[in-house]
Amino acid sequence: MTIERFEPGARMAQGVAYGDTVYLAGQVAADTVGTGVTAQTQQILGQIDRLLSDAGSDKERILMATIYLADIGTFAEMNAAWDAWVSKENPPGRATVEAKLAGPEYLVEIVVVAARSGK
Repeated sequence: MTIERFEPGARMAQGVAYGDTVYLAGQVAADTVGTGVTAQTQQILGQIDRLLSDAGSDKERILMATIYLADIGTFAEMNAAWDAWVSKENPPGRATVEAKLAGPEYLVEIVVVAARSGK
């Protein structure tokens, strides 16, 4: 089987597909200036939609999501965006943990693994 890399950079690819599985790198908000957890989560979910589409998948086929919050006290704010976005018919497995992220401007980071849709 071939390994496909999406948006590769010097350090990492934003996504990798192998067979029928897509692995996305941790996604953080592109625009963090003046944004809170809900807005950052919405941005990230949009990025996830785009990357999954590029890989031949979508949010209906997410198998597992791991969400990292800089402050677990913002869990409800993150869930406000997540609950509006996630597939109600096909919700993935999910874990949410508090973690020190790459920089203080990042409040949320999301990693997903998804199945491909017929590619």
